[in-house]
Amino acid sequence: MARPLRLEFAGALYHITSRGDRREDIYEDDADRAEFLCVLGEVCDQYHWVCHAYCLMSNHYHLLVETPDGNLSRGMRQLNGVYTQHFNRRHRRVGHVFQGRYKAILVDKDEYLLELARYIVLNPVRAQMVRSAKDWGWSSYRATAGQARVPEWLQTEWLLAAFGRRKGKAMDGYRRFVAEGKNQPSPWQALRNQVYLGDERFVERMQRRIDEEKVLSEIPMTQRRPQAKTLAYYERRAGSRDEAIISAYASGGYTLTELGEYFELHYSRVSRIVSRAKGKT
Repeated sequence: MARPLRLEFAGALYHITSRGDRREDIYEDDADRAEFLCVLGEVCDQYHWVCHAYCLMSNHYHLLVETPDGNLSRGMRQLNGVYTQHFNRRHRRVGHVFQGRYKAILVDKDEYLLELARYIVLNPVRAQMVRSAKDWGWSSYRATAGQARVPEWLQTEWLLAAFGRRKGKAMDGYRRFVAEGKNQPSPWQALRNQVYLGDERFVERMQRRIDEEKVLSEIPMTQRRPQAKTLAYYERRAGSRDEAIISAYASGGYTLTELGEYFELHYSRVSRIVSRAKGKT
């Protein structure tokens, strides 16, 4: 069977899993788990990833990651590679820790972000390792639910915003939402073509991106797109801040992170502005 296509672009959201070689454990103890999270934090910082949820199991892990700069594969090489070096050095081993390629599902953020975040933190419950998500210390649940410190690299605000404007109320809503998910059907029933979690319109948009990439791959880099104007240029010409952001992003010369820094907005706000514009086209 051919490998599924791997699509990378700015602002993509992925559910990522990576399993141990020969299905063996990838963590010997809590020190290994802590080291993995340290490496994950460094990768998020270096590659501008936004991690919405995570869960470390015994022989695999789950991540829900957004890539503002479209660099999933580079970050994953760093994450699994650096952790492998640590694991082998600490346990005096050699060879692979992870089994082949990681698996990345491209997710429709508007439809499945919440559902997948819940699915991820409930993994230890489904595996009968614990009775409740709060009993497992190696997932993002406690931090999101207000029961533990939130790492700098973990984005909880987007999830919580779905449950209320006030943080305390939002956390209560999140805890109820996760508790109600124990008997819910798996989100993977909606998986399409091995790599897409979204409706038919979402899949069509992603397929168009693949077709565009195929065409562009045959064109010399210098001929693909005219050089982008300065951000000040787009700001002067646009009728509003949002129009300036949309035009600058469409030029292909700026990432969501760069636009956020210039217009002094969180990248997630920039992402929503761009996404709304795409939905109108």
